[in-house]
Amino acid sequence: MKPIIPENERSAEPLDTEMIIYHPDMKRANEWILTEYQPPVRDFCIFVPCAKKKPYHESPSHKIFDRLIFGILEPELVHIVVFGTCGITPRELDTQYPFMDYQFMMGKCNVSKIKRDFIKMESERIARYLEKTKNNYKYRIAYCIGDFRTAMEKAVEMTSIPVTIVPKIETIEKNIQPAKNFIYGSLNQKDYLQDLAEAISKPLGKLVEDIDEKEEVINDNDWYVL
Repeated sequence: MKPIIPENERSAEPLDTEMIIYHPDMKRANEWILTEYQPPVRDFCIFVPCAKKKPYHESPSHKIFDRLIFGILEPELVHIVVFGTCGITPRELDTQYPFMDYQFMMGKCNVSKIKRDFIKMESERIARYLEKTKNNYKYRIAYCIGDFRTAMEKAVEMTSIPVTIVPKIETIEKNIQPAKNFIYGSLNQKDYLQDLAEAISKPLGKLVEDIDEKEEVINDNDWYVL
């Protein structure tokens, strides 16, 4: 497909600072997705967080997510949508500028105003995407923790469009690690992945076997630094 933003129209502002959420090209690309992009019709939409490694689908964390998701669902039944620092990005667009090109990890941002602005901006974007796609999906699942989760929860409140958000609160509380920089730990740990598998399997009436995920990813998810 042709570029969302042609090369000769791109901003010279850097894509590797904490100002990334205000970057004109990031805002323009997200607006294109929310207005011009035609999402597919699928049984499932699964929202997953963006990752440090680009493109997202080649990142270690997304490969773990994919093994689980596609171990339960046929690819033609599911649409994966990435959200977070990138805004809202259907994953089939993850090689597009600027989603392929930004480097800043929001987990490194300690500026309270930027974090507040991120939650406000991201919840509004997610809400607009939920409204845009309300007739496209039968089931919606969001796999997220931290401020990404807060933004998703706010978007659900804004739209009243149901989204199953996992991991479960009790699973998160059980796995809190106070000594870590990000107390909730990695989304790649077994208990969290188990909740995701159960959320996917429940609408299908399937029983889920215990997750046996031995691969632990350090510093791949975008929101936090372990």
